[in-house]
This record gives sequence, structure tokens and C-alpha cells, in this order.
Amino acid sequence: MDIIKTGIGISKTIKNVSRFREILTVLSRHGFSELIVKSGLDKLIPGFVLPARVSQLKNEALSSEEWWQIFGTQLRLSFEELGPSFIKVGQLMATREDILEPSMIRELKLLQNKVKGIPFEAARQVIEDNLGKKLEDVFLSVDPVAIGTASIGVVYQAQLHTGQKVVVKVRRPNIARTILTDFEILLFIVDKLEKVSSEIKFLGMSKMISDFFKSTQTELNFMIEAQNCERLRKNLEVIDKDGYLVVPKVFKEYTTQEVLVLEFLDGRPFNEFHSMQELGLDMVEKLEKSIQLFTHTLLADGFFHADLHGGNFFVLKDRRIGIIDFGLMGTLSKKNRANLISILYAVITYNFDNLVYEFLDVAEYESVPDHEELIRDIKDAISPYIGLSIKETNMTELVRNLIRTLSKHELYLPREWFIIFRALMTLDGVGKSIGMDLNIFQVLEKDLPGLVNELLSKDNAQEELMWVAKDVISSLRIVPKHLKWFLKESSKNNYSAEIRIRDLDRLSRGINRSFYTLGLSLMACVFILCGSLFVRNIEIVKLSDIPVISWVFWGIATYMMGRVALLRKY
Repeated sequence: MDIIKTGIGISKTIKNVSRFREILTVLSRHGFSELIVKSGLDKLIPGFVLPARVSQLKNEALSSEEWWQIFGTQLRLSFEELGPSFIKVGQLMATREDILEPSMIRELKLLQNKVKGIPFEAARQVIEDNLGKKLEDVFLSVDPVAIGTASIGVVYQAQLHTGQKVVVKVRRPNIARTILTDFEILLFIVDKLEKVSSEIKFLGMSKMISDFFKSTQTELNFMIEAQNCERLRKNLEVIDKDGYLVVPKVFKEYTTQEVLVLEFLDGRPFNEFHSMQELGLDMVEKLEKSIQLFTHTLLADGFFHADLHGGNFFVLKDRRIGIIDFGLMGTLSKKNRANLISILYAVITYNFDNLVYEFLDVAEYESVPDHEELIRDIKDAISPYIGLSIKETNMTELVRNLIRTLSKHELYLPREWFIIFRALMTLDGVGKSIGMDLNIFQVLEKDLPGLVNELLSKDNAQEELMWVAKDVISSLRIVPKHLKWFLKESSKNNYSAEIRIRDLDRLSRGINRSFYTLGLSLMACVFILCGSLFVRNIEIVKLSDIPVISWVFWGIATYMMGRVALLRKY
């Protein structure tokens, strides 16, 4: 009876018990059987027998670095055997240099190219089902050998009937259902393991897995990737006047949630180059310019490529630079862009006080830390790296030092900020891979003053002032209403109060006049500032040089101040 109850219980929690059994078997075989027994996971499946282990996780003679490397190796081997969903989780973990040990990261990064392809006939079926046409009716030819394989999609080279060379990205059959099943099982397993292992709990894997599932849901829909591609291409067209960067064209008529057809970019990825001489001096200059364009999309547009590693960056045959893979994009709200610009500007101007205040504005924390001590610790953590070139700077180490310092003071950055740091680290890696001596802070220093001026521009300031004025007016209007509602609710309960105050009418009029005067004064200040914004960058020789709109704003302000003066007189 107990066995039957156990089987029913696990079926309610996990829909695919056979997959659960397979996952436990693979994890056990690669050295995690001790954890599985300790957590009681093996007791959840009737008749489950642990297989023989091929490696030992615990060894007291190992150093911390060696232990984490073995742990990473065992995870990598397990994930490779368990397939695309787990490989995707491993790849995500490999990007968390901010919290995972370097020796573990090195092992997990080996997962990048370990994804198997799918039979071409399976890909053909997905294409035909989604486009509603025979493969031959859409493409003149398709190479059955995939040119790229990833956890979610497989990429083929093809040619349209127009002669246009394209790439066709096909979503793996049943991958959405597989990921959902594996996500439920993995989250269940990790929850159990975190309760019995401090090492597993330290990794924060449950949060990582939840983040993975959220981001993967977006990557599963190729229509979203197509929109990302089009949006980035339009943003770059505005700032890339010389056409340094190439974003492939999307063929929307052949694009669905499971099939994506893009222009083929004929080139060689940056990770195949090993020196600047091999790359060519002209390309080094273009790469520097491209990195400046990337930082502009990050800081000015708030929409950027969040996975720009050497494999997604191409040197095309016409000596331009191509970008591919738009499944993982970063977005920043206007407020977060302003915070990021302020943080970077504080770094390059050595203003650690402002840097700490900006971090306090974006971080999550329960109690305000000792800001003087935090300023000293932040300064000690990052000042040694400022002014160094890309060869001399370990960007990963810098980010880790920064995160550790914030964590020491119990400050935690939201997930979107880790995407930003990761994007900067991947750019750092592209430069280092070819021996490029680029000072990332100098690149930022060129653009930041202009972005700061844009942030403080007349239009932005005017917009902020208008919102301030709206909030002030709303507050002045809502206070009497709330007071009225309060008195009305009080009267329902038959509450009564008798207050006798000498000269009550005169006192009441005085209070009303004070509130009215305060409101008029605040509005007058707002209109004075609005009028001043329009003459900020104008050389004024005579009064007629002042725009009419400024006179209008100042006239309104003068009228309001006149009303204030009359109220004070009477």
C-alpha cells in the first residue's frame, strides 16, 4: 500500500515519472548518488535502484578549486547525457561568473558546442507543417547538413527561388514540452537537494532554473527573435552611418514560431581568429567602432544584444562585421538606463560617493548599510582596474569583486543588471581572444558625456518637470477629497466631536490661504524653469531673441506670483 501511495504522490508532483527515473539514474551514475540518497529522492520511485557511480564527489584531500572543478565536470557530463534542456541550464550557469567558482565555470563552458543535431527529415517536417508548403516550393535547395546546433534550434543553409542565400532555423520537435517537463523535474530535485546540501544551496540553482525557464519561453518563439532582429537593425541604422555592422534581413513571409528564415551572412566568426595580424588592422579599427555602437545601443536605446560572444560576431567577406543570434536580448527601462549611465560616469570620473548612491538606488536590501564603509570597500574593489587596458583588465574578476563587495553589505542587484555585466564581459572576451589592447573605460568615456547631456536635456527636463507639476496638482486636489471621505465614514459610525476654538473662521481661512499660496508658488517655480529651458542654448543679445514660449511661461509665473503677493497683503 505504501508503494502505491508513493507512486501516486510522485505522479501528482511530476507528470513524467519515467523521465524522472532517467534523470536520477544519470545523476547517480556521474557521482551524485550520495546526495540523492541523503535527500530521499530515490525513495520516491518504487523499485528504483541506484546505478554504480563512475566518480566520487566528496574527497577531503581536495582543495576548494579542485572540488569545484570536479563538481562542474560531473554536472557537465550529466547535462550532456540528459540532452538540450539540461545543456541550456548548464550554459546559463556558465554565464554566472558573478556567483560561481571559476574552476566550475570553465567546465560548464565546455557545454557550448555539445548539442546534437536532429535528422533532416524531422526538420523538413517542422518546416512544411509551419509554412503549409512543400520544402521544394519554398526553397530552391537546402543543405541537409546543419551548420549550427543549439539547445532549442538547428540551423541549415538554404537558397530561395530568387537566388537569395538564407539560413533556416528550425525549432527542435517537441522541445517546448520537453523543457517544461525537465523544468518541473529539475526544480523538484534541486529543491530537495538544497535542503540537504549547503553547497547546492550556495549555488542558488533554484533561482537560476526559474530564470532559465522564463528566458527560454521567449527563445522558444522565433517570432520574438525575428522582432528583436528587426528592432536592433533599425536602431543601428540611425547611429551606424558608415555601415560597420550588418544585421541580417528577416524573411517574415517564411517565419513562424518554429521556423525562422534570415539572410545568410557569409563570413568567419571572431573566435576563429587568434591575433590582430590575422584579423587585419582595418578590422581592428572597425571592431573598436562596433563596440562603441554596442555601448550606445545599451546606454541610449536600452535594447542590446546580450550574448555577443565571438561565435555571434562575424567578419564578412566585404570586411564588414555581421551579428547573428537574437534570441537573448537585454532591455533597460528609462530609469535603469539613467542609473547605468550615472554608475559608469561615476566610475570613469572616480566619484565613488555617487557610485555608491546609484547602487543603493537600484539594489535590493532590507536595511540601509553604512554608506561610508561601503564607499571605502567599493573603492578598494574596483579602483585598481580603472585605467587599465583590456589586456591588463580581468573584467570577470572586476565584476566578481564588485558583486562580492555589494553582497558583503547585503545589497543584491536585480537579474537584469547581471545581463548588462555579462554583455560587457563577453565584449571583453572578444577583444582578448585576438590580443586587442582596448581600454573599455576609454570607449565609455567618449560616449558618456554626450549621454549625460542628453539625459539632462531640455526635453527630458521639461518632461520631468511636467510630471512633477502633475503630481503636485494631484496632491493638492486629492487632500480635501480624502478629508471629506474620512469625515463621511466617521459620521456613519455616529462619531461626534465638539470643538470650540476661538476665531475658528479666521484660523481656517489662514490655513486654506497657506495651502493655496504654497500651490501657486510651486507652480510658478515650475513655469519659470520651463521657460528657462528654451533659452538654455540660445545666445541672447536683445529681448526679441527670447522665444515667445519662454515669455508665455514666465508671464504665467508672474501672474501666479502676483496672486501670492495679494494673498500675503490681505
